[in-house]
Amino acid sequence: MSKPTRRIFLIGSGAAIAAGVAGRARANAPAESVRIGLIGCGVRGRAYHGRVAAVCDPDAQRLAETAEACGVTPANAVSDFRRLLDDPTIDAVVVATPDHWHAPAAILACQAGKHVYVEKPCSHNFRESQLLLQAAERSGVVVQHGTQSRSRPAIRDAIARLHDGVIGDVLVAKAWNIQDRGTIGHKTPSAPPPGLDYDLWVGPAEWLPYQSNRLHSDWHWWWNFGTGDIGNDGAHEIDYARWGLGVDTLPTKVVAVGGKYHANDDQQCPDTATCVFEYAADAAKPKQLIFEMRLWSTNYPVNCDSGVEFYGTEGQMFLSKRGKLRIVGPRNEPIEESRFGRETGFAHLDNFVDAIRKGTPLNAPLHEAHLSVGPIHLANAAIRSGSSFSFDPESESVISNDGAAKLLTRRYHEGGHWAVPDGL
Repeated sequence: MSKPTRRIFLIGSGAAIAAGVAGRARANAPAESVRIGLIGCGVRGRAYHGRVAAVCDPDAQRLAETAEACGVTPANAVSDFRRLLDDPTIDAVVVATPDHWHAPAAILACQAGKHVYVEKPCSHNFRESQLLLQAAERSGVVVQHGTQSRSRPAIRDAIARLHDGVIGDVLVAKAWNIQDRGTIGHKTPSAPPPGLDYDLWVGPAEWLPYQSNRLHSDWHWWWNFGTGDIGNDGAHEIDYARWGLGVDTLPTKVVAVGGKYHANDDQQCPDTATCVFEYAADAAKPKQLIFEMRLWSTNYPVNCDSGVEFYGTEGQMFLSKRGKLRIVGPRNEPIEESRFGRETGFAHLDNFVDAIRKGTPLNAPLHEAHLSVGPIHLANAAIRSGSSFSFDPESESVISNDGAAKLLTRRYHEGGHWAVPDGL
C-alpha cells in the first residue's frame, strides 16, 4: 500500500462544520491559558478531570458525571464533539474515545485548528495514522500522543543511558504485557440503553447493532472498534521498547502469531500473541523488537506484568513503567537496581500545554507515534491474515501479501451521518 495522496477525513453532508471552523483556525492559543475540551468520558477521560473546560460523550450518564466532577457547566457538556470544534473559546481537545474514533476525531480537530492530545493508539489502523500525520502537518497545530511514559523523568533518563551506551550497542528489545483480563461473556444484540446516542458512538466505524459487551471498555476486544491489547496496554511497551532500541523507522519484517488460546467468550481479538519485528537500520547489523502478550496469566517475567528487557553487546537493562530498573553486565554481574515512583499524572498533559503556550518540544510528537503504532497495526494484520510478511518502510507498504495489506485499512459506515473518509 503506497503512501496516500494529500486527502483527509471529510464530514458527511448532514454535518456542516468544516467550512464553519476552517476560517477560525486557532493554531496558536493565548499565552496566558489553554482551554481544553475532553472528548470521551470513559476510563481514560477520568485522567484529565480538573484540567478541562468542556466535556463531551454520547452517553448522557457518563457525560453528566464527568461534567459534575470537572465543575463544567451544562452549556459546556455536549454529546456531539463537533460542538467543541465549533466553539471558538476551545483551544485544544483531548481525544479519549474508543480507538475507532481516535484518528477521525483528531483529524477533524486539526481541520478546526484545535491542538490535539490523542490517546494511544493514535489510530485504529495504519492508513488512519498516515491521514492523521498529513492533517497535522497541514494544520500546523500541536499534536501530542498519549504514551505517557515519554514524560516520566526516570524512563527518559533510562532511555538516554541506553542511547549513551550503558549496555553497549542495543540489538534486541523484548517487551511484554501479561495479565488476567477475564471474560466479556456471551451477549446478543439488544436496544441501546436510554441516554446513549449509539449511532454517534459507532460514528465512522462499520455499523454493528448495539450489544452490551461491545461498549464501555469491552470495545477493546472487537476489531470494529479496538486494536486488542496489542494496541491497548501493548502500545506503551512497544513504544518505549522501540525508543530504547534506537530505531527511527518502521520495521522491514513482521512475524506475528496468536489467537484466542484461553478465552471462551465473544471477543474477537487475541488473548495470546508473540510478535517479532526486524529493523534494517543498518544492513550489517539489523535490530529486533519482540512483544509477548498473555491475557490469562499472572506469571510475570521479572515479577512484573509489563516491561522491556534491552539486550546490548555489553549487558542488559530491564525497564518497566511500573517503576523498576535493573542493569547487569555481560556476565550478568549486577551494575544497578532501583525503583522509581509514579510522577504526577499530569506531566504529559503539562508538556502538551507548554508546547502550545511556549513552543516547548513535545515528548511524544505524532511522527514518533506513527513509528510506534505502526508495528501494532502490522502485528494485528499478520495475526488476522495468518501470515508474516516483509514491509517497505519507504513506501510504507506490505510486500507481496495482499491479505495483510487489506488489513492496513478498514471498512467504514456508509449511509450514516458520518461519511466514508476520502483518500481510502
